[in-house]
Amino acid sequence: MLPYPPDQSAMIAILSFSLSTFLAPQTEAAHWPQWRGPTGDGVAPGTAPRSWSDGEHVRWKIAVPGRGVSTPIVYGEMLFLTTAVPTDPEAAPPEPEEGGGRGGGFGQPEEQSFELHCLDRKSGATRWKAVARVATPHEGYHKSYGSFASASPVTDGKHVFVSFGTQGLYAFDFEGKLAWSFDPGVKLEMRNAFGEGLAPVLAGEVLVQVADHEKESFAFALDVKTGKELWRVTRDEPSTWATPLVTTLSGKQQVVTSGARKTRSYDPASGKLLWEAAGAGANAIPTVLRHADSILVMSGFREAKILAIQPGKKDGDQPVLWTSTKGCGYTASPVLHGGLYYTVTDRGALSCFDAATGQAHYLEERLPRGSQLKSSPIAAGGLLYLPTEAGEVHLVELGPKYEVLATNVLSEQVFIASPAVAEGALYLRSLTHLVCIADV
Repeated sequence: MLPYPPDQSAMIAILSFSLSTFLAPQTEAAHWPQWRGPTGDGVAPGTAPRSWSDGEHVRWKIAVPGRGVSTPIVYGEMLFLTTAVPTDPEAAPPEPEEGGGRGGGFGQPEEQSFELHCLDRKSGATRWKAVARVATPHEGYHKSYGSFASASPVTDGKHVFVSFGTQGLYAFDFEGKLAWSFDPGVKLEMRNAFGEGLAPVLAGEVLVQVADHEKESFAFALDVKTGKELWRVTRDEPSTWATPLVTTLSGKQQVVTSGARKTRSYDPASGKLLWEAAGAGANAIPTVLRHADSILVMSGFREAKILAIQPGKKDGDQPVLWTSTKGCGYTASPVLHGGLYYTVTDRGALSCFDAATGQAHYLEERLPRGSQLKSSPIAAGGLLYLPTEAGEVHLVELGPKYEVLATNVLSEQVFIASPAVAEGALYLRSLTHLVCIADV
């Protein structure tokens, strides 16, 4: 547990609505419960709007205090997002570099309030805010693209689980009450002070968190009911930001992690290593996906590659079915839909692979308007949605043929966080605002 009283680590404030303790049954389309959506592959179960502008189809737009680049999650009528707010009102968050410059931390961090916000997803009104912790971070984040709140929350429909990395993991109920907190007991030292941002994943009653950094990397699991640590294993890995995949292979639930040196699968109940295979390469960032019985991992830094791994061997590294050194996304996670694996580079080059064979249906097609992006695309209603740093969202038809159908723009917005979709509404988080796009 964290070394300060619970009433200080979870101050509940600004209760604008009274929450019912009963949640009416919801359809799958009403939920975006984790990073990359209900099935973890960036695919929405329903549709999303196809046309909007500053003056059209904006249901609501709110300013978000502080700085966070985590994707919001949605459960029923509630939307949850994290942010970090300087406690000194004069301490403005650092501005992104023009043109998306490279670089590490921005200097001496200021004291931050690490927060979880709950909004009414239909109106944008604040239901409640919970302060998980107030602390001064030990290092910064990427000055153009990072934040102290970069990891998306995850929910099991009863609690919202939030990771602020070094600053701890927290579980809140749907009324904003702290259920438990957990201190990982380490100050993560990320490569070039690029910042922490690896989201936790749920595997039944277990919450799994990977903590790869420049010192002694590890992964650990917590009991979702109590926050008690169940296991911790060391990992021979440098800094990674790739969210793991929870899946069942050969009748056994597994947590599959990407790494520079190895792709590894763990038993979520015990932390036992189930299998391992070749790694994705340095700066593993895109999330892990699965097609049929193969595992897809990717990196887009030096020696970029996509690997389709087929677990099943009893001993040694697992075989690689196919690989590509072209079309590799660096920051953006891929989308898997209808047997097609979509990737996009930071410079806006989109590719589409056959997930079974690795055949490229199209390769590194340039998005319009000289787009640069960090946000991960999603799929909804037969379209890919690709947000950019210029406030654009390009709509590309799903399928083996490259065709851009539309480009929608919101002025003065920079999209780093990825979109979410729930019951036909599209939620776009910029560096300054959260916007709900809806046809009605």
